[in-house]
Amino acid sequence: MLALPLAAAPLAAARRVDRSRISAISDECANNPAEAIAFARQYGLKWLELRGVPGGKQAYEAMPEPELRAAAKEFADAGLGISFLDASLLKYGLPGTEPVRRRPESEEARARRIQQEGARFERRMEDLARAIRAARILGTDKIRIFTFSRVEEPARLMPRLVEILDPMVALAAKEKVYLLVENEGSCNVATSAESAALMKMVPSKWLGINWDPLNAGGFQEIPFPDGYRLLPVERVGNVHIKGRSILDYPQRMDWKAVFEAFTRDGYRGCFGLETHIFGPQLIEMSHASMKEILRLVG
Repeated sequence: MLALPLAAAPLAAARRVDRSRISAISDECANNPAEAIAFARQYGLKWLELRGVPGGKQAYEAMPEPELRAAAKEFADAGLGISFLDASLLKYGLPGTEPVRRRPESEEARARRIQQEGARFERRMEDLARAIRAARILGTDKIRIFTFSRVEEPARLMPRLVEILDPMVALAAKEKVYLLVENEGSCNVATSAESAALMKMVPSKWLGINWDPLNAGGFQEIPFPDGYRLLPVERVGNVHIKGRSILDYPQRMDWKAVFEAFTRDGYRGCFGLETHIFGPQLIEMSHASMKEILRLVG
């Protein structure tokens, strides 16, 4: 079972999902870090998830250490823990493969992209070490990871992916940090079925799942209950709630039933709002989404 930060709920038994296990990605609910803290306080949250600095272009995983420590102090002083570091590790094309989804590009742009992807691949262990450092400073033991840009036949790429992940998981185990693979439509693990298959291939408890049910929408998988039933729930370390899945959109899910299922199956982690309703209404929709989440959890 994935460990939770020390400030989290007791691990003796899974509890029903309540406000104490709800989080939100800060750069989708605020225009700056102070507003993100105010958002959490408004709703009585104990957690935030971190990806990019709200209102800026820098990712928390890449911040210089002095700035990162200052940010960590600001969150701690506000009484907030960091439930998850949404890093972008391995979210690019694997050298030697061709992604199935990409925008039209000139030969020059393609060459530049391939060069950039090659450079990122070569420094993947350095990027992981940097993300681990950031997670440690921020006080979380969970880091997001992806599975490279999706290819035509992802299942054939899985053995190669496992080879790449093995040393990364070994470093994470040494540092006692969990790498959580997000199922992402543009990547080689996009569905609950693919998440479960990868977990079987990499049995280490230090590799887990960041389950984002709406991300499987384009792959003929019904996220709940069908996709959920395939998950090794003991390997799920974080869950994302998209705004369109909690509000009155065609993608709406029965989150009350999802919360009950996770409680029944012993999940003890957090649920983080990732609004993803982009445009000028993003923050407004973040508020609406959080109000609905909290209504459901009572």
